[in-house]
Amino acid sequence: MHILIIGGTRFVGRHMVEAAQARGHQVTMFNRGQTGANLYPDVETLHGDRDGGLDVLRGRRWDAVIDTCGYVPRIVKQSADLLANAVDTYIFVSSLSVYADLTPNGDEIEALETTDDPTSEDILPHYGALKALCEQTIETAMPGRGVYLRAGLIVGKYDYMNRFPYWLRRLADGGDTLAPGDPDSPVQLIDARDLADWAILQAENHTAGAYNITGPEQPLRLADVLATIQRVVGSDSTLTWVDDQFLTENQVAPLDGAPMWMPAEADGFFRRNIDRAVQSGLRFRPLEETTRETWEWLQTVSSDAPSTARIQSGLPREVEARLLAAWREKHER
Repeated sequence: MHILIIGGTRFVGRHMVEAAQARGHQVTMFNRGQTGANLYPDVETLHGDRDGGLDVLRGRRWDAVIDTCGYVPRIVKQSADLLANAVDTYIFVSSLSVYADLTPNGDEIEALETTDDPTSEDILPHYGALKALCEQTIETAMPGRGVYLRAGLIVGKYDYMNRFPYWLRRLADGGDTLAPGDPDSPVQLIDARDLADWAILQAENHTAGAYNITGPEQPLRLADVLATIQRVVGSDSTLTWVDDQFLTENQVAPLDGAPMWMPAEADGFFRRNIDRAVQSGLRFRPLEETTRETWEWLQTVSSDAPSTARIQSGLPREVEARLLAAWREKHER
């Protein structure tokens, strides 16, 4: 197959390129050429801008396109319209945030987020609604040929969002560590390589429709995830579990302020039904393997390197220390 990847030089995009190559497919990348220009010298790369600069794609043909970086419906419409007659399948990396109500064990037919201003391009406050509108835009352009990859927490090497890497670095440093919420709270996550392998399989099978992409098949507890990380990185850290109420009162942001934490009333994000994706070939690496390979990759990158992520994840050390002190004071009275 010949697969076009919009993006391809960051996190999920890199895994898409590598998964396609591993399965023997021909890859073309389309991006602005501003990051990772020399990552894949053997891959055809077309430079342009997806907002008004798609001319380099005209007159070409691919079996499938994988869109790793679509956030705004107006911009996604440009690629969907242009590629409607140039590809068989449009695979769009969406998000579990598209759901209006994250009911525990909810599946793909749950109601989607909406916004009073569908023309807004302010991504952060409207992230889920805009992703849902992007899906609808693709479906309008290519009815029955879109695959909507509704991803949960994506982890693995190349992760610039610092959600999973935060915990590896923090626990490796040792000492008293703030552990957020209930140790028994659920966690769902997906190795970016498993996500990419599944996406390429859907391209091969000409699949269509929406899929919740997270895992694993067996439930994980937050305590189990942190224990696995401690074991892999050789941590001697001591976990101090701090409850939901305290974190909320101290304005710690779920998922990002304290990575992998959601308050109990919102933990439906980590309780999604993934039967449809599993039945269509989604498979999961062991968490220990993901952790080990992410840790090995982190040894090759600087923790001081500036991130281009829209959200900076994790607790700064001074904030963590202040919260731990306040927690102890509250419970030692």
